[in-house]
Amino acid sequence: MSRLLLLLSALSLPAIAAEPTLFGRYEQIKIEDIGKVLKAKMDTGAMTASLSARDIERFERDGEDWVRFRLAVEGAGDTVFERPLARVAEIKTRAEEGDPDDDTDIERGPGVAERPVVEMQLCIGDQLHQTEVNLTDRSHFRYPLLIGATAIRDLEAAIDPAQKYTAGRPAC
Repeated sequence: MSRLLLLLSALSLPAIAAEPTLFGRYEQIKIEDIGKVLKAKMDTGAMTASLSARDIERFERDGEDWVRFRLAVEGAGDTVFERPLARVAEIKTRAEEGDPDDDTDIERGPGVAERPVVEMQLCIGDQLHQTEVNLTDRSHFRYPLLIGATAIRDLEAAIDPAQKYTAGRPAC
């Protein structure tokens, strides 16, 4: 009888969630698909991840939608990268982000732009994670990679805004 009570009491206990990995407001992240380590801002105020890219061009390959681009980061060179297009996202832009000469965003009314989204393998600390990343020219920002709330949630992570670079160099 006591075994049954023990089993029943164990079944009624609430499930305890795993502790989230704690990252700082800024981290170093390696984009495996590109082979570059970039400084990233972990931004819970943004929903999606964004990578600084230029010369963004959508095209078709074997009946599928693709996108080609160059990195818009210091020292990136002229390497052209090509990835399958996962989707096109409508992104709300902040006033300070708006650049009337930036043709990578197709304006969809005030404060909304369409951006191509690709899937990429991101390494933070020792975690490798597949995530969707939208492409836009972020060269006027301090951090070429922005990791938004969706990717942070998928990493089962939390952000401590008082910390920086808690994950160390990517080791995937």
